[in-house]
Amino acid sequence: MLKQMELHRMENREKSGLTTFGSYWEKGEVSSEAKFILKNEDDSNVPVQSRITAYWPDGTVKWAAHTGNSDGMSETVTVEPVLKKYQNKETETITQEGRNKEAITDNILITEEKDSLFVQAGTTSVRIWKQGTKLFEQFHTEEGEVAKEAELIALLEERTRVDGEVIKREVPYLGVIKETKIEECGPLQCVIKLTGIHQHAISKREVLPFILRMAIGRNQSEILFTHTFLYDGDEDKDFLKGIGVRIYRQMKGESYNRHIKFGTDFGCFHESLAMLLTWHPIVPISIYERQMKGELLCLNEIDTPEAMQAKDNIPIWGEYVLCQDSATHFIVKKKISKEECCYIEGLHGTHAKGTVAVSDEEGGFAIGLKDFWQKYPSTYQVKYLDKELACATVWFWSPEVEAMDFRHYATTGYSQTYYEGFDEMGATPYGIANTNEFRLTAIADGIPTDEWMERFYKRVQKPCVYIANPEYYHELGAFGIWSLRKKENEAQMWLEDQLEKGIEFYLEEIKIRNWYGVFSYGDVMHTYDKTRHCWRYDMGGYAWQNTELVPTLWLWYSFLRTGREDIFTMAEAMARHCSEVDVYHLGPYKGIGSRHNVRHWGCSCKEARIAMAGHHRFYYYLTGDYRLGDIFDEVKDGDFTLLEIDPLRYFYKKEEMVYKTHARTGPDWSTFTSNWMTEWERHQNQAYQEKILTGIQDLKNAPLRLISGSDFEYDPESSHLHYLGEQATGGFHLIICMGAPQIWLELAHMLEDEEWNRMLADFGRFYYMDHEEQFAFTNGLIRDRIATFPYMAAAMAAYGAKYYQDEKLAKKIWKELKECLSTEVKNSVFETHPVYHAGNQEILQEMPRVSTNVMSQWCLNVIVALDLISEELPESFFIS
Repeated sequence: MLKQMELHRMENREKSGLTTFGSYWEKGEVSSEAKFILKNEDDSNVPVQSRITAYWPDGTVKWAAHTGNSDGMSETVTVEPVLKKYQNKETETITQEGRNKEAITDNILITEEKDSLFVQAGTTSVRIWKQGTKLFEQFHTEEGEVAKEAELIALLEERTRVDGEVIKREVPYLGVIKETKIEECGPLQCVIKLTGIHQHAISKREVLPFILRMAIGRNQSEILFTHTFLYDGDEDKDFLKGIGVRIYRQMKGESYNRHIKFGTDFGCFHESLAMLLTWHPIVPISIYERQMKGELLCLNEIDTPEAMQAKDNIPIWGEYVLCQDSATHFIVKKKISKEECCYIEGLHGTHAKGTVAVSDEEGGFAIGLKDFWQKYPSTYQVKYLDKELACATVWFWSPEVEAMDFRHYATTGYSQTYYEGFDEMGATPYGIANTNEFRLTAIADGIPTDEWMERFYKRVQKPCVYIANPEYYHELGAFGIWSLRKKENEAQMWLEDQLEKGIEFYLEEIKIRNWYGVFSYGDVMHTYDKTRHCWRYDMGGYAWQNTELVPTLWLWYSFLRTGREDIFTMAEAMARHCSEVDVYHLGPYKGIGSRHNVRHWGCSCKEARIAMAGHHRFYYYLTGDYRLGDIFDEVKDGDFTLLEIDPLRYFYKKEEMVYKTHARTGPDWSTFTSNWMTEWERHQNQAYQEKILTGIQDLKNAPLRLISGSDFEYDPESSHLHYLGEQATGGFHLIICMGAPQIWLELAHMLEDEEWNRMLADFGRFYYMDHEEQFAFTNGLIRDRIATFPYMAAAMAAYGAKYYQDEKLAKKIWKELKECLSTEVKNSVFETHPVYHAGNQEILQEMPRVSTNVMSQWCLNVIVALDLISEELPESFFIS
């Protein structure tokens, strides 16, 4: 046996159903041929399905993903790798606790037929179509048929103007599956990926590509769907009116035994289609009470004559809609299944829980959509409940609200006044994406109780996650260099206090400012406007952050050192948003993203750094998320996209260039190294290792090595950098404020190249040099380089201080980190102040000078510096 990894269930996460979690191992410790076993606190084996997600350069396991059933897992579990020579039948065969103690050594059975895949996962089965418009058929569990079939749907709104009148036309599209792929199939779970595009039935126009994953667990009475759609329409014509998944069920029994239930703010909204509370004849109240408890009614002329007479003379409510139309409002409405009849309103509320259950006399299903209200406008539309074939549609964009308008907010850029990239128009949504998760779960024995709905809601919104303690990740160097929390003296307490205040402020701002919506949830704003008491939501580059100065890394390192679930949830939402909406997944900008703007895709600066794999490796390796694997595949060749849009196109003459485009060492080349490192470790792809080494060698050959530039010409074909002299367009700080230190320091651990380590250390020291020191260090090549925002370089400088045992530099770094707040936020601490009747709050807790740039970079650099130079930290910042 090798070293074990102990994990525990994350706080506030529901222990129910399958869960996938990551394990991290030291270099050289776990052979790629090793198997993994999972043990409970009592040392009993738990069935587990494992796959390797990253390798060290020597081919040993770096990260692995494991799937287990949390229902059978203790609060703390242990993952153990077992070398091949020690593997035996016990390793391969683990008995599943439960009915008949069924052995699960065999994989889930997938029978490949001409047009479909038939999945038999113990008591759960489903037929998935390889091509065509049907997503699946015959979803069965031991409760019987859960759903008959399903399809993907979209609505585009087309607008025409005639004689001053605007005519809106809703055009339906149906998803057409083009390709089906089995991504994983083991004893516990199979994952099937379907790709295709939505097609108009008559014109055959194809638009809005989709990627859909179905995760099916052995003996699990549900399917987990991960749905991604891409926008490839004409923003001036194709307004998104609706997109979702429609699920059909064959309804059985009487209408008065058919029920619907929605999870609401408090409890549930529950009705039967035919409610037996009548004026004449008077149905005994006990029958109505039993009906509303969800009991199966057996009515007959002898025992219940009043109910039998009434049931045919009351309205049958065949259609229900729950629409979360804003971050603070939802509505439930219903109607009779006749076109000429109107809706009536049943309930208004604030935050719907994103769950719906539909049942008849033989069972039913429940649907749960993750982040339902946070990613408004979401809707459940359930129709034909009174017919033989009912359908429930999960709308990720609801047709109940105005169509999504992808056009820009202006017809020009505002580069000087409002901090946009260039004055040219560069806003385009073509190629952005959005991903949503929902569960389809079987129901037995009538409509579920409110308690069942509450548990289901928690499992949907807060699925089970297992993580290790911060000490484990830190000791093994997972994700590079970062610090554990310590409060051993006054200075440490002060720093930790600021770190906590920063996190708490943003967690609260998300709620106060309602930073929600299907295309915005997960992002935060860039810069605050203390005069209006709001963020600069309408001022160009000061609006949405779009990963600028890596708040992604700040959040993930904050999570690693605390293990806090609320930080994980915030970082998870940011990972999902920034990897999808801020990045281009097809078209001319595929593999890069769009700089911060009022619209997430609005800035004319399309840059690689927005799409950097390093933003999201944390979530991928901690959870085994398949969708991020797609995105890493897309960005690995993002350097070629710079042939389409040179980041320095306005600063150099094309005819004088040796190579076809440019790359600054940071943030361009540093982003490429992150993308290449991720490809290299995920797939052992040596070609991408060579791309990294080629660039490093070019930097070694430059006059000042990593300090040189930062502007270089770049050739994507050869991966070579061409030295242009000592010019840093946009500022020297851009090299290190977009995640480069974290990328390069983790890469150093993989490369084991002492010269590269020294280059990193030299860069860090150089950043804190005065002009005379610069002149001497560079032999006169540089004497007046302005290294702005030195607090942003504290991590690199701390590495240099530790490398060279430079106590003087370390003290200078701490002095800068302490004193810079007075300059950057006009205060010596991250403090809020009460403002009355501002920001639509009775009392607004305001941080008037806050910017996410400062907050992200200050916190991130402190987190790294605390690990590298804590010995030089004074006991107190307040002793003169």
